[in-house]
Amino acid sequence: MKTPVALFIFKRPHTTEKVFEVIRQAKPPKLFLIANAPRPDVDGEIEKCQAARAVVEQIDWDCKVIKNYSDIHLSVTERIYSGLDWVFSNVEEAIILEDDCVPHPTFFPFCEELLDRYRYDTRIASIAGSNFQLGCRRTNYSYYFSIYNHCWGWASWRRAWQHYDLYMKLWPEIKAGDFLKSILQNQRAVRFWSDIFQSVYENPLGITWDYQWTFACWLQNSLGIISNVNLISNIGFGLDSTHCTKKNKYDSLPTESMEFPLKHPPFIIRNLEADNFTQRTVFQEDLLHTLKQMIKNIVKD
Repeated sequence: MKTPVALFIFKRPHTTEKVFEVIRQAKPPKLFLIANAPRPDVDGEIEKCQAARAVVEQIDWDCKVIKNYSDIHLSVTERIYSGLDWVFSNVEEAIILEDDCVPHPTFFPFCEELLDRYRYDTRIASIAGSNFQLGCRRTNYSYYFSIYNHCWGWASWRRAWQHYDLYMKLWPEIKAGDFLKSILQNQRAVRFWSDIFQSVYENPLGITWDYQWTFACWLQNSLGIISNVNLISNIGFGLDSTHCTKKNKYDSLPTESMEFPLKHPPFIIRNLEADNFTQRTVFQEDLLHTLKQMIKNIVKD
C-alpha cells in the first residue's frame, strides 16, 4: 500500500479498536491521526479519549505517524473540516476513515487504484466505500457514478477538497438562481436540499461538515464514485454517538469483498436510478419535514 490514511478519533476506544485493526492489516506507509479534545465537564470523557488514543498508538509496522490532537474541544464540524484541511495541506490524496466506520480489507486497494486512475480527472471528486442500495446491484462494473458523496469511508484529492467552503458563501446566489433544479431534476429533492443548505448556511458550525462538502462538489458539477458492493460497516449508532444516536437500516450494514481486477465503466455518467433510490431512502422527506415546510411557506405568505 502506498496511499496515506487519515483516521479521526474521539472517545470510543471500542469502535476505534475495530477500525484500527483493519488499518493495521492494510499497513499504510503514512497515518494521519486526528483527535478531538475531551469536554472537561463531561464525566469520564477524559479517560475515554485517552483510551481511544492509546489504541492508535499500537503501530507495529513501518509507518510514519503524524498527529493532530486538538488542545480544546471542537464541534464535529470544526474538527472534521480543520483535520481534513490539515491532511490535504500535507498530501495530495488520502483515504479517510472515522472511528466508527469499519472497512472491509478490500476497501484500501479499491480506493488506491481509483485515486490513481482518476487523479487528474476533475469530473470526479471522491471515492466512497459505502453503498446504500440495500442489495440492489446497479451496474455490472465495480462502481458507478453519483452526485452523492458518501463519507463513511472515502477517499479524495487535494484538488477536490480545495473547493470546500465551510460557510457556503455562494448559497444565496445558487438559491436565487434556482440552480439546484438542474442538478437534482426533482422538485421534492430540490425542496429537501434547499432546506438543508439554508439551515447550514445560517448555522455552519451547528449541524455537520458533509453537507458543505456535497454543496462544494455540486458547484463544480463533479461526481462521486460509489462502490458497487458495500465496503464499510458503520458501527457507531448509539447513545455515545454525536449524530447517529438512533439505529436505522444503515446501522452495521454487512460488508462484501470487492473483486479484483476492478471492472471500470467505459463512461462517466451518473446512475440516475441509484441516485433516485438514495434520495428516497437516505435523504427521505418525512411527513414532519413536509409539514414544517408547509407551515414555513404559509408564514412567509
